[in-house]
Amino acid sequence: MWNTIDGKLTREWTFKDFSEAFAFMTRVALLAEKSDHHPEWSNVYNKLTIQLWSHDKQAITDRDHAMAKAIDALAS
Repeated sequence: MWNTIDGKLTREWTFKDFSEAFAFMTRVALLAEKSDHHPEWSNVYNKLTIQLWSHDKQAITDRDHAMAKAIDALAS
């Protein structure tokens, strides 16, 4: 479900509406704070795109893969 686009792990979701998308973003934000690893993302109404990339390493790392797995767990 995650793809590598422009050197970043990328995934897109489509939710029922803005509230559902925002609720998911809030759960991801709490996870990001806890792990001190923050995604790049964009949201337009019910669509959300998340990109993961370790800025300090200038690459995708195990930390990004772990975050992707944790985000997937939130989505299920």
